[in-house]
Order: sequence, then structure tokens, then C-alpha cells
Amino acid sequence: MSARTGSLHERHRAVLPRWLTLYYERPLELTHGAGRHVWDADGNRYLDFFGGILTTMTAHALPEVAKAVGEQAQRLVHSSTLYLSRPMVELAERIADLSGIEDARVFFTTSGTEANDAALLLASAYRGGANQVLAMRNSYHGRSFSTVGITGNAAWSPTTLSPLQTLYVHGGVRTRGPYAALPDEEFIAAAVADLEDMLAHTRPAGVAALIAEPVQGVGGFTSGPDGLFAAFREVLAREGIVWISDEVQTGWGRTGDHFWGWQAHAAAGPPDLLTFAKGIGNGMSIGGVVGRADIMDALDANSISTFGGSPVTMAAGLANLGYLLEHDLQSNARRVGAELRERLVAGAEDLALVREVRGRGLMIAVEVVRPGTGEPDPAVAALVLERAREAGLLIGKGGGPGGSVLRIAPPLSLTGEEAREGAELLVAALAGVDAELAGRNG
Repeated sequence: MSARTGSLHERHRAVLPRWLTLYYERPLELTHGAGRHVWDADGNRYLDFFGGILTTMTAHALPEVAKAVGEQAQRLVHSSTLYLSRPMVELAERIADLSGIEDARVFFTTSGTEANDAALLLASAYRGGANQVLAMRNSYHGRSFSTVGITGNAAWSPTTLSPLQTLYVHGGVRTRGPYAALPDEEFIAAAVADLEDMLAHTRPAGVAALIAEPVQGVGGFTSGPDGLFAAFREVLAREGIVWISDEVQTGWGRTGDHFWGWQAHAAAGPPDLLTFAKGIGNGMSIGGVVGRADIMDALDANSISTFGGSPVTMAAGLANLGYLLEHDLQSNARRVGAELRERLVAGAEDLALVREVRGRGLMIAVEVVRPGTGEPDPAVAALVLERAREAGLLIGKGGGPGGSVLRIAPPLSLTGEEAREGAELLVAALAGVDAELAGRNG
């Protein structure tokens, strides 16, 4: 076979599917990182405010994680779940204790998609084969056949064919939709009434679960009012419907105020099942489900995981979680995130293209619109993304049907100085695009 020729981008397009999205007009090849910074193949340094889609949770090239991975790889890379694994048991013990779920059991996967897939299977089995699922509008739960089928975001749903019947309820977006103008209490009451009405028009015994992100990630870091899922839980509990909290993006202290996103709805107590992934591995492929023993034990057929719970990834997860807890990165996310958000709010106050700055902890979104209309404009978001990159700042993009939300989610070890630098760079990018658009329309 002859060697491939052309730029890396050209070679990428020649062998990978066209739907495999790349950021930027001139896509980046990242070669290495350290702390909160990464470098590209041309030697340019960037302040990383997206962390590989909220996955580099603590820091790039964290020595503790690299050491744990190297030492474990020299001993044993793989064994499967057919054998006892000390790193897997130890990480499961820590996660079970941290979950808030009594007598919890843990099953490891390789991704958030697979974790949500497993949770849906467990809930359906527990509910006697029920195949209906309640999900939130504007939600995202993965790219597998079943998780695409429950995703409430058309931009990420390439097919409507699904083994599950999905019923979508209100409540995931506070500032858009039919309840946006209501005060929080009335918003929650309206969303609960919608849920109850939906259940009245179906057979509740056929509903396996409600799956919901406490803060919608791909949907643009949106959420309902605190307490929403506590109110939902009262309705679900009457029918025995399982509550799955999708914590793939909100877990491990990212929201600052809480270790898990569900804790903003603490009156409900912990969820029945909680899914996790992304940040726990700090770049290594770890996902999983933690839940009540009676639900986790509901499968009546054989099941294993070939790569879930790999000794190397478990060693990385243990080291990463230990670092996060020992350095109290949740408190850092709350403190530094609040400063970052305040600076973005102040800097965007007079910019016509910014509709809203929202979020909590180090999970912050800037929603941009076509000036003067309030309508989402993905082209404007893409322009800001480019300008930020040119200035040395990497951010994310996404958000609901319009896809015009800038997502900011740096590693949780972000310093105050880096937060101030990043805020300055992003505000300058926003202001530059705002002026550019005003010039076009002037």
C-alpha cells in the first residue's frame, strides 16, 4: 500500500465519514498539552476552555494520571470483566460511596453513550420489558441507535427509528418555550402538569424511565429551575417509573455548587440510576452506571463488558478522582467559575449579538443571536469561535435547534488568572464580531 499524500485534513476527509465534524475553517491538529493549555502542530499555544468536550476534567498531562497509567500498563493492560480486577473494584467502591445512592452497584462502560444505553436496558428490564421512555426536549444522550432514539435535539438525531417509544416533556430550557415567562414555581408546576397529562394519555406501566440531564450539555448548558426533578420524582414514584440522571457532563463537581447535578434537586433524594463518563477518566475512555441494587441486578440474561473496567482506565480514574478530591476542585469550579461568569456577563452587556450568559461553576454558555432579532444564528457562533481561536482561546459550540451557543468548560483546575485571561479574549472576540456585523448592516 502506498503512503497517503496531502495535508492531514485532506487525508482525514479521504478516509473518515463526512459527518465527523471538525471545528474551524482550518482544522487544528493538537499535539500536546499541559495544565489548561494545548499546542497545535504549528507550535501555537491555546488556552483550552473546552477540555476535549468536558473530558479533560483536571488538567492536561496530569502527572498523577500519567504515572498511574504507565505503571498499570507495565503490569497488565487488559483482562475483561470475567476476572477479578482490583482497580475496578476500588474505583467502583469510591463511586458508589460518592453517588448518594444507598446500597449502590456500579457497571463500567467505555463511554457516556454506552452508559446511557446500559441504563435504558436496566430500567426496561426492571420494569418488566417496558419500552416507553420519558425524555426532555432539547436533550442529548449519545450516538448509539437507542440513545439517538431518545435524544430530543433534531440536530443530533439522524433517524427517528428506535426500539423505544419516546415521550418528550417540557422543562429543560428555562428561557425559551411556552413556560419561559413564568416565575420558577409556576414554571415547575406547568412542567409537572405537562408530565402528568402525558402519563394520563399512555399506560404508565409501559414507561420504563425518565432520563434527563440536570444541565443539558449539547443543548447549550440549559436547565430548568432547581427543584424541577424533585417535583417530577413525586409523579414518577407513584407509578414506579425509574429516574435516570445523565451526569455525563455535570458530574464530578463541574457545576461548583454540587458534586452531582441531581443535587440541585436534592428534595427528591438521589436518582434510581446515575450515568457518568467524560471527566472521570481525564481523557481515558471510562463511562458507567451506578444505581440501586434491585435495578442494577434486574438483568436475567448473561452480560459482560470486554473493555469496560479495563485495568489501565480504572487506574487512571482512581488517580484522577483522587486528585480532584484532594485538591477540592469542586470548590475551585464554584469560585473561579463565578468570577469567569461575572466577567462574561459584564463584558457582553452592551453587545447586540449576545442574548444570554448562563451556567454554573465551570459549565458556562454564551448564547449568540442575529442582532436585532433574538433568533439563533449558527453562522455568528461559528464566527466567534474562529475569532477566539485566532486570539489563542479554544471554546465549544452547540445548543438546541439553532446551534448558536458558545460552550465554556475548562479543566476544573483553572486558575483565577487564566479565567480573567480567557474572559478578556472571549469578550474581545464577541465585541469584534458584534462590530463586524454592525458594519455590515450599517
